[in-house]
Amino acid sequence: MQRLNLILEAGCKVVDDDVKLGKNVAIFDRGLVNLFGCEIGDGSFIGPFVEITRGSVVGNRCKIESHAFICDSVTIEDDVFVGHGAMFTNDLYPKNERRVRYIPTRVCKGASIGTNATIVAGVVIGEHAIIGAGAVVTKDVPAFSIVAGNPAKVLRQFPDAKSLVAYMSERQPLRE
Repeated sequence: MQRLNLILEAGCKVVDDDVKLGKNVAIFDRGLVNLFGCEIGDGSFIGPFVEITRGSVVGNRCKIESHAFICDSVTIEDDVFVGHGAMFTNDLYPKNERRVRYIPTRVCKGASIGTNATIVAGVVIGEHAIIGAGAVVTKDVPAFSIVAGNPAKVLRQFPDAKSLVAYMSERQPLRE
């Protein structure tokens, strides 16, 4: 805690001036995030120890849990859940001396990404898709599907969001 106070007193910015925050964005603690040149939509939540870098976009009503990393060229659409420790990449062949064009990644509306999942550059995660905890996503994920594993594979596919939610509710009921 003392180190954090020293950093804050020294004038270090952890939420840059060029961050575009929508209305009613909840940031767990501005001193515990790194937000640089990104856009965060209305009603979204940003947990502690999250880093969102330049050139990335988070839509409306998203929830980004602690320790997640969202890098340049990632677009997250509305109503997406990003679990604890989820990581995105934007470079397929990272090397120190290479300056590459980042490869865009898109997470479509209503998708959920489980804890410690890794999303490799260039994929599209379809609407309402669910990425299992610890999955390594190397290919596009179809809408209304559940994927898991390393590399992630489709475990179940549904025709629509209603069928997917019914399946989930059978296995894990909602609180009353």
